[in-house]
Amino acid sequence: MKIGIIGAGRVGCSMGKYLTDRGKTVTGFYSQTYENAAAAAKFTGTDCFRTMEELVALSDTLWIAVPDDEIGAVWDCMKGMSIDGRIICHFSGSLSSDVFNGIDEKQACGASIHPMLAFRDKYSSYGQLDNCFFTLEGSACALERLEGLLQELGNPYRRINARDKAKYHCAASVLSNDVLALLDLGFGLLEQCGFTVEEAVHAASALVKGNVENILAKGTLPSMTGPVLRGDVSTVEKHLAVLSGEEREIYRLLARRLFEMAKKRQEKVPEEKYERMQEILK
Repeated sequence: MKIGIIGAGRVGCSMGKYLTDRGKTVTGFYSQTYENAAAAAKFTGTDCFRTMEELVALSDTLWIAVPDDEIGAVWDCMKGMSIDGRIICHFSGSLSSDVFNGIDEKQACGASIHPMLAFRDKYSSYGQLDNCFFTLEGSACALERLEGLLQELGNPYRRINARDKAKYHCAASVLSNDVLALLDLGFGLLEQCGFTVEEAVHAASALVKGNVENILAKGTLPSMTGPVLRGDVSTVEKHLAVLSGEEREIYRLLARRLFEMAKKRQEKVPEEKYERMQEILK
């Protein structure tokens, strides 16, 4: 594969560096801002192009690594070129390959590929791609080639349906961004108890790390602890009493989820305690 990358941001640079470090052929980069393409090319030891046509002509696979709302415009430009036999794919987590409307008539193959990783830095995130999980969706001709590449790279992956892309991306967002919001809520409550921001983060580090490690090793149900699991109604009532507004509603909704999980654990808790817990969490 000769892979040309359109977009020289965090995803484009990271994927390009990951590939070239493993001996894969990256034709180079095209970006609306030539200086960005030049910087990405220098970082990856590849070339940069002033026009998309030049990159397309020298590549058999085109990776579109631009923001979601720009993918359609890139495709509109690209489908006016000669792209016969080429694989065209984008990196959006929420959009499917359906965005490549009319691709069959162009005798090209479309796909979407998404690494389950938060690309936080343009020049270092590639180091986290070693064991990164990828999801793929699209036409069979594109998926066979992309799966072959991922197998050579040693990355785990699975195919998903186009109709599931939005829900898949929602899951990834919950597991990434929403976790940050939840931690911020917890740190904020510690600040209300007199902790500084730094003290709150430091104090919670062992607790947070331990929970994440347990969950990744054992799953969510075996890792459960806390008052909802124990049926400790009085503690949950105290928690609710010191919260108000949005914070109280978030706690209540999460506790209701924990309550449903606790029932699956089938802990030996008196039925009346679970009934009372269900009542206060309504």
